[in-house]
Amino acid sequence: MKKENARLKAVNGIFEICLGINGVKKSFSVKNTEFLLDALRRHGYKSVKKGCDTGDCGSCTVIFNGKPALACLIPAFTAHGSEITTIEGLGTVQNPHPLQEAFVEAGAVQCGFCIPGMILSSKHLLDANPEPSEEEIRKYLDGNLCRCTGYVKQIQAVRMAAKRIKNGEKRFRGKAS
Repeated sequence: MKKENARLKAVNGIFEICLGINGVKKSFSVKNTEFLLDALRRHGYKSVKKGCDTGDCGSCTVIFNGKPALACLIPAFTAHGSEITTIEGLGTVQNPHPLQEAFVEAGAVQCGFCIPGMILSSKHLLDANPEPSEEEIRKYLDGNLCRCTGYVKQIQAVRMAAKRIKNGEKRFRGKAS
C-alpha cells in the first residue's frame, strides 16, 4: 500500500484511516489522541504488547513501512496509508517463521511478553544482513527489554535462524520436514 495522499480530516475527533496490516488492507476509526499500539490491540493484534507506554521497553515493536518502530509512540492517525507487520503476519503455529522456531528451540521464550518485538527486530536485521555478527544482533535487540533472561538465548536463536534461512532449512517442532 502506498502512502495515501488524501488529507485526513477528523470528525468529532475521529479519523478514518486505511492501512495494510500483515498484507491485508484494513480500515480503522481512531481517536485523534489514540496511539497505534492501542488501535492495533483494539482490532485484535494482541502480540503488540503494552509495556511502558514511553518507548523504552520494545514490547510494542512492529515493522512500520519496512522498519522496526514503537507503536506506543506513533499517533494512530499518522499510520494512514502505511504498511505494518506484526508477529501475527510472520508465521503461524502450522507454518512458523524460522525465527519463531529458533526462539522456541533455543529456549529464548520465557514469559513471551517481549518476544514479538525481539523477533520483529531480528527479522528486520536478517532481511538486511543474513549473516549478522553477535555485535549486530545485540544492537538490533537493544531497546527490547527482557526481564526473564540474560539475552544469551535470544542471541543464539537469531544465529540459529540466520543459519537455517541461509541453508534453506524448514523445520517444525525440531523435526526436519
